[in-house]
Amino acid sequence: MKVIETGLPGCVIIEPAVWGDARGFFYEAWNADRFGALGLPAKFVQSNVSSSTRGVLRGLHYQWPNPQGKLVSVLQGEVYDVAVDIRRGSPTFGQSTAVVLSAENKRHFWVPEGFAHGFAVLSDTALFSYLCTAGYDKAADAGIRWNDAALAIDWPIGHPALSEKDAAAPFLADVPAERLPVFAPNAVP
Repeated sequence: MKVIETGLPGCVIIEPAVWGDARGFFYEAWNADRFGALGLPAKFVQSNVSSSTRGVLRGLHYQWPNPQGKLVSVLQGEVYDVAVDIRRGSPTFGQSTAVVLSAENKRHFWVPEGFAHGFAVLSDTALFSYLCTAGYDKAADAGIRWNDAALAIDWPIGHPALSEKDAAAPFLADVPAERLPVFAPNAVP
């Protein structure tokens, strides 16, 4: 397994070791001991899968309180995946990082607690998988507007298909402080 740092501390790209032959391939998507040794989460409590078509954008989502860390990957297709640091007091507050995840590259992306997350589908369809460190909490469910100019995310699609909730999400500057995670300087993101 190879871990690639991104521009945001704590957000990392994980490239699994892949073994293949004429029959297909095999790789280990998650291993508690290996991930724990790297300082990554060793416990997940919820697994989700979503299917989307080309041009769909989901996000930017987060939970507060009761934040979720997410290990995301693509089982079919290709997406442009984004994480945004929304932790009050963080030196990288409002900054984002992105990675292309696909069934072909088999990359995983770790999005720590305290970050908003979203993705745009680049292929005809995409089957998206994510493991979460906390269960879904409807009362804590929140979002940031995908096209917030202050975030300067260079989405590869101009007019995405959005849910009503995502289209109406607030800009980061309009989110009340108590609805944003708090940066803990000595905590591992």
